[in-house]
Amino acid sequence: MSKFWKRIWAFALAGVVLLALTGCGEKPASGTDGGRQGRSEDELTIASGKEPEEGFSPITGWGSYQHPLFFSTLLWRDGEMNIVKDLATDYTVSDDGLTYRFTLREDAVFSDGEPLKASDVAFTYQKAAEGTSVDLTNLESAAAEGNEVVLTLKAPQSTFIDTVCRLGIVPEHGYGEDFADHPVGSGPYKLVQWDKGQQVIVELNDLYYGKKPFFKKLTFVFLSEETTFAAAKAGELDVAAVTNAMGGETVAGMEMLDLATIDNRGIVFPVNPPSADGTQGNAVTSDRAVRRAVNLAVDREALIDGVLYGFGKPAYTECDGMPWWNKDTMIEDGDLEGAGKLLEEAGWTMGEDGIRVKDGLRCAFTLIYPSGDQVRESLSLAMVDMLLPAGIEVTVEGVSWDELGTRMLKDPSMQGWGSHSAMECYNLYHTTADASNWYNVGYYSNAAVDRYLEDALYATDTGAADELIQKAQWDGEEGYSLLGDAAWAWLVNIDHVYFVSEGLDTGVQKLHPHGHGWPITDNITEWKWK
Repeated sequence: MSKFWKRIWAFALAGVVLLALTGCGEKPASGTDGGRQGRSEDELTIASGKEPEEGFSPITGWGSYQHPLFFSTLLWRDGEMNIVKDLATDYTVSDDGLTYRFTLREDAVFSDGEPLKASDVAFTYQKAAEGTSVDLTNLESAAAEGNEVVLTLKAPQSTFIDTVCRLGIVPEHGYGEDFADHPVGSGPYKLVQWDKGQQVIVELNDLYYGKKPFFKKLTFVFLSEETTFAAAKAGELDVAAVTNAMGGETVAGMEMLDLATIDNRGIVFPVNPPSADGTQGNAVTSDRAVRRAVNLAVDREALIDGVLYGFGKPAYTECDGMPWWNKDTMIEDGDLEGAGKLLEEAGWTMGEDGIRVKDGLRCAFTLIYPSGDQVRESLSLAMVDMLLPAGIEVTVEGVSWDELGTRMLKDPSMQGWGSHSAMECYNLYHTTADASNWYNVGYYSNAAVDRYLEDALYATDTGAADELIQKAQWDGEEGYSLLGDAAWAWLVNIDHVYFVSEGLDTGVQKLHPHGHGWPITDNITEWKWK
């Protein structure tokens, strides 16, 4: 057992007891240990999230929510979401949007010393297209032509560029069954040790062609939330991902870092009447007036203060803040009067018990969430009190993920998304989206929305695609957002909260996607001491 882990076991229990005694939200006395426990200036210890049990292969999805660390990508998005070049020194897209041609830099080599060639890029895309973790169903072919790689699509796809910005390139000569455990790439770092269940140690890749990171060694440790906080207070960590409830605490020698996200949570509604077999649809939420009333009645700022301890932003769509977001979807919420008026006009009259009724049907539904997820549970419970004054009765139930996957087809459920790709809009709202992949589980369908999303997907210009997705949200008359069909009641975007060593500059962080942890290292080459 390493010295780090011996110290962790020594104080973990004490840290848990400390939390129990002080209570989250109250500031305990600062830790007495503090400091960086003898770590050199050019190394960091990071507790940023869960261990990637599937390993570190881009082919199986590693890097889908952040830059893949050990690997290079053809292109990349910077902190302002602008597309910048990485492996590619230049690229062109044919007028019909089907052919992407990339010219590769000639100084890129893998960490094992082998040069990175166009054939490696072609191999990566061919291999990824064989699986299901990376959506390359629209890829017709990937071919190397000298120092260029040509990617040909079956149909134009405006979101294909997002895949290009995320898919790390693997070596054809070194890819095998155990690659995910022993990755070899051409990125800024290389993996040197993985003690499963405990830590991953990475070191600077001296062969990296790009800007050399300041930090030569990073140790990622996998700890529970309570142990992470205790380790931070003991000076064992330089970066500690903590719950929003812990964001108000103080840690000697560390600063709190509050990062904005599109890591959203909201209620997805079954939008159709119950099916004959009772497995799909909902008699109450199939009424658009009910769905819109929920969106009006909820007080998003109150949810942020009460559930997220102030660390969050209101959510109105699945893509707030992204280039394809329609800002018109921002509304004045907490409007119980407006919600009541909507329901009255739709025939929902207030009953003697304070619950509205329409044609003998009570305006009541069960809201399910995955058991063990404290944030989703708290948001769900808040709905009970927020919607009751509008005459909507909500019963809350925590269920297993397996049960959730079945019942979400007929019961409203608390779910979360958040991606740097506009493909997520298509997946959540297009009629043909596959519910078995947790996409359009409410079976929402609108012909006009489908047309906007299809035109956006097949557009050859990303600016035009963004405008079409904005119209799918709301075109002034209809759309999938809360202004139109209200297929979801999006509630909050959850800030990602960290404690970082004093003086550590983590650079310009882009809006973090769904999933707290690894995305913070997306721009690791920018990190330095202030």
